[in-house]
Amino acid sequence: MSQENVEIDPDSEAVITTEGTITCPVCGTQAREVMPINACQHFYRCTGCGNMLKPMPGDCCVFCSYADTVCPPKQTN
Repeated sequence: MSQENVEIDPDSEAVITTEGTITCPVCGTQAREVMPINACQHFYRCTGCGNMLKPMPGDCCVFCSYADTVCPPKQTN
């Protein structure tokens, strides 16, 4: 059983998940990645097929579009 990395937001005292599993929509490769805490990640290169992922319309980052959890900035809002 894997343990998620979590942090506490000092302003809201909310628990923030700092890792997410990104799933490539092209080849289905999954990778566990560390998310930036105070920024959105706009690009991610798939470790399987090399496809460059970009956020889907309406999402701020690749984690919000392709991961099993949203990015830390959205977790605190």
